Amino acid sequence: MENNHVAVWKKCLDIIRDNIGDPKSFKVWFEPIKPLHLDKQVLTIQVPSQFFYEWLEEHYIDLLKKVIKRELGSGGRLQYSIVMDTADSFQITQKSGNRNGLVNPLIQIPVTDNSKMDPWVRAGMPTKTRVKSNLNFKYTFENFIEGDCNRLARSAGYAIAEEPGKTSFNPLFLHSPTGLGKTHLMHAIGIQTKENFPDKTVLYVSSEEFTQQYVEAAKNGSKNDFAHFYQAIDVLLIDDVHKLSGRSGTQDQLFHIFNYLHQNGKQIILSSDKPPVDLADIEARLLSRFKWGLATDLELPNVQTRIEILKSKIKNNGEIDIPNDVIEYIAYSISNNVRELEGILNSILAQSILNKRTITLDLARDMIDKFVRNSAKEISIDYIKNIVCDYFQITVDEINSRTRKREIVQARQLAMYFSKKHTKCSLANIGVQCGNKDHATVLHAYRTVTDLLDTDKQFKVYVEDLEKKIKISN
Repeated sequence: MENNHVAVWKKCLDIIRDNIGDPKSFKVWFEPIKPLHLDKQVLTIQVPSQFFYEWLEEHYIDLLKKVIKRELGSGGRLQYSIVMDTADSFQITQKSGNRNGLVNPLIQIPVTDNSKMDPWVRAGMPTKTRVKSNLNFKYTFENFIEGDCNRLARSAGYAIAEEPGKTSFNPLFLHSPTGLGKTHLMHAIGIQTKENFPDKTVLYVSSEEFTQQYVEAAKNGSKNDFAHFYQAIDVLLIDDVHKLSGRSGTQDQLFHIFNYLHQNGKQIILSSDKPPVDLADIEARLLSRFKWGLATDLELPNVQTRIEILKSKIKNNGEIDIPNDVIEYIAYSISNNVRELEGILNSILAQSILNKRTITLDLARDMIDKFVRNSAKEISIDYIKNIVCDYFQITVDEINSRTRKREIVQARQLAMYFSKKHTKCSLANIGVQCGNKDHATVLHAYRTVTDLLDTDKQFKVYVEDLEKKIKISN
């Protein structure tokens, strides 16, 4: 029999889902929550970070109060537990109390004993001098396109810029494969912080530059000056910390600098191509500090987000008219990397300006074919659905719907057929992305299309036309 706390939370989620109406918001803010236990009229749930708690309280507190009281009675209350990995132990801490009908959490971060620090840490902050921020002012929040792939990271970054060093996500640890926007977001946080707090000292530095500075300081006998310089920073952004792997001396200096900044309420933002748990040859004491705040990833943007990214970059290039079908073709063709999107766009713009060519679908195809000639270009399910929908003049929402209209069913079956034929996705994955169907439905669709190819001449024309439109990599 299902535990009471699990059953109660499931009922709460059903009500919350109906009230929110937005499946994306529900997935981001409620699916990660885990029910822990129910004690009389107090339901305890586990949230992944202090940031989660603060967001829920700010945006959904009224809904949560209503749902809890409905399920547990007028005296019903919700208690949060926030998981945190400290340097010494893994603990869950919480605090009883009653504000707005909810029990508030308390997170205590261990503070290093100053008496055990190196002398340069106890020396205090040096006199601040003018520090060049190294920020690239074209990377702002305004042109950082938000999507499901980066919403949590962007929200956390914006909150930091409003109150650097005072939020619970300190450090903010951003991780993802290359080209998905980590560096852009770091610069955006730094720029927004400078706009909000002109007197704060903000510094963006790559891990290679940080290492080079330390090596030079060690050679010159000026490690104390190196440390004191970084102690003067209010918001420190270090990019690609995975490249500190195996550099014990640099890691030791970063450890002490991290301690000093954190204990003095300064903000630290780090990026890596891997989450902290997967970093190799990084000292355990430093890794533990990487986990003190919020570690969040940036995922591959979906096609709609890629389209918005392209439109934003086109707008920033001035009065350049690019047809929507060209924008969509680029977005559907390049799915691995935001930098690749920008590279293709720049190549097309250059061809148009330098060779005075009109920007057309044929030009876009030529450039993309050259761009991916020496690499495998994978066809995505989203790309195939777009081609099918364009051909039959229907919307993607119709393919994803439950409708049983003949023309929609046929288009859906063709999308499944080409997805099975031209992608490496499993039948289950194809089904989920084509109307939330199961693998048996996908297999049935594939067989139906195959049979119709032999018996229906008009249907065969459809398939041949669509095949020509779908670009297959060699």
